[in-house]
Amino acid sequence: MKPFKFKEFTIHQDQSAMKVGTDGVLLGAWASLDHEPNAILDIGAGTGLIALQLAQRSMAEVIDAIELDDAAYEECVVNFEASPWADRLFCYHAGFDEFVDEMDDQYDLIVSNPPFYSEKMDSGNVSRDQARQNSSLPFDELVAGASKMLSNKGVFAVIIPFKEEAVFMEMAKNVGLYPNRITRVKGNPNVDNKRSLMEFSHNNNEPKMYTLVIENGRHQYTEEYIALTKAFYLKM
Repeated sequence: MKPFKFKEFTIHQDQSAMKVGTDGVLLGAWASLDHEPNAILDIGAGTGLIALQLAQRSMAEVIDAIELDDAAYEECVVNFEASPWADRLFCYHAGFDEFVDEMDDQYDLIVSNPPFYSEKMDSGNVSRDQARQNSSLPFDELVAGASKMLSNKGVFAVIIPFKEEAVFMEMAKNVGLYPNRITRVKGNPNVDNKRSLMEFSHNNNEPKMYTLVIENGRHQYTEEYIALTKAFYLKM
């Protein structure tokens, strides 16, 4: 598979099970930097896409990533090293539970585009199935670890299926994380919500609610989607 070229970096993805997709680009563009994070963590980094977007958008000195899958980890490292921000990016080859147990670091921004299919996958591609199944990174484990590693002023941002929103919120509440901002994503104006972009912190405020529509028609992108992603996509 050909590398995916963005405006300021390139993603090699022929080895990784999960390729560049809209979910990752959305999260990397949407995650708030208003609190000027100095240390960022990307959980389940895959090709390193989201970490690279955040390197492009921020002045954070430390941008760490964690990836368990061997092939994805190797590709993530290649993509980091080839980028303009190689000195700020580092990928750990580990599972998140192991990382949480061994590290005492705290982060001002934690992001994750987690695997979300709880039912057993069987596409014939073991790596892809594992990358999409949340058994490799269960939501409860994700929120518990994020809560532990998030600094006092920190923000935790994820993208998940809309249907999982209420359950995920309850899990987060149980570990002291509260939604501050939620953007529900739909492909076009006539379909149901498909994804939820969710931002949590230790502060229990009433969340700000938004809706993002990607297209008005086939390849007719909305102004909101263009504004969010134009810093990255070549043809936006």
